[in-house]
Amino acid sequence: MKYTEILIKLRKIIRSINLESKKIEKELGISIPQLLVLQYLSDQNDYRAFAKDIKEYINLNASTVSGIISRLEGKTLVAKSQKPNDKRAIYVILTAKGADLLYKYPPTLQEKLSKRLEKLTAEQIEELDRNIELLTIIMDVEDIDAAPLLTIKEITDHPE
Repeated sequence: MKYTEILIKLRKIIRSINLESKKIEKELGISIPQLLVLQYLSDQNDYRAFAKDIKEYINLNASTVSGIISRLEGKTLVAKSQKPNDKRAIYVILTAKGADLLYKYPPTLQEKLSKRLEKLTAEQIEELDRNIELLTIIMDVEDIDAAPLLTIKEITDHPE
């Protein structure tokens, strides 16, 4: 069987994600999940969203998202603001500094992969999805929280 070849291919994928994560953190000074939050906010009306919407988008637990937002706020890449007429609702808003950082960042592995996936047929996407789902079952990882992009911290320690 080709078990070793499968493991080598998986290791190459994990290694490329590690390198990508290190590159982003070195060049931009932020983590991949932090970058995803900034990208999400840049796509929103008025460049703002509620933390619960960010949580749903990056698919991480609330405390992790809260930590990500706090770190971004500490770097003045986002700001928090109360919703008018509802003091309990807090917006997370992309700052000019955060938008500037997004303008400067190089295309991520995720963006390159997305563009290549768009070129596949619907049947190829379905087959790939089935095979990756099988792999997650074999690895017994289907219930693990995960952002849309894997980071080095998730591999070596824990999310964000």
